[in-house]
Amino acid sequence: MGKVIINSDDFGYSSGINHGILEAHKKGILTSATLMTNTPGFEQAVQMAKETSSLGVGIHLTLTFLKPLSGKVNSLTDLSGQFHKLSEYKAKTVAVDLDELYEEWNSQIQKAIQQGIQPTHLDSHHHIHTIGKHSEVIIRLADKYNLPIRGNFDHKAAVKTTDYFEPDFDLIGTWMQEEKEEQKIEPYTGQLIEKLYQYDTTEIMCHVGYIDRFLATHTSFSVPRIYQTDFLINSAFVDRIKEDSAIQLINYRDI
Repeated sequence: MGKVIINSDDFGYSSGINHGILEAHKKGILTSATLMTNTPGFEQAVQMAKETSSLGVGIHLTLTFLKPLSGKVNSLTDLSGQFHKLSEYKAKTVAVDLDELYEEWNSQIQKAIQQGIQPTHLDSHHHIHTIGKHSEVIIRLADKYNLPIRGNFDHKAAVKTTDYFEPDFDLIGTWMQEEKEEQKIEPYTGQLIEKLYQYDTTEIMCHVGYIDRFLATHTSFSVPRIYQTDFLINSAFVDRIKEDSAIQLINYRDI
């Protein structure tokens, strides 16, 4: 039987994102979300999570967006106190102190726990835990809190994770805006379902949500989220997943 986690990143990013995640969970097949702790929608997301015990909630560790929670983590920030941009990490112009990174990410996990969230797993914004020695830090934290990690990095054998990670579901949000969208979506979802049969556990990563002012002014990746939200509620793919006895929807608590 294929056990499937459908996880939306960016829970807590903004109110619009939060509402999209809750709707995709309650009305559709979204089973999990990962929570950002340094964002404007954090408190609202925490309250929603407490009221929705069926939604698995992990921690979306952040290093490239807004400001850190910790005090002096100078290697993680620019002169304005903001986190360094993802482009700086890709260009290898940032030298991160791994002890500072551990302190910051531990603070993010602790903030969620102190607000009553029991995390189901760890992943990261912009997949920043997959870059360089950042993976060593997230493995230490996973060991400390006895949590699984999203399986999209080289050292996944060292931690509990799913057997397969599907990274391309976001494309559906783009394809749904195009003419003859079904010519791309149907082959992709058909192949995806075949993969779900092949592995005991799978995580499908997505980004659902609705556009609000904060989202619109802080990222270029906004409109596809609306389409993904709708797709995870109203689509032939949803009907197929719900009706297939060989596929079981779970979250990270169940692996």
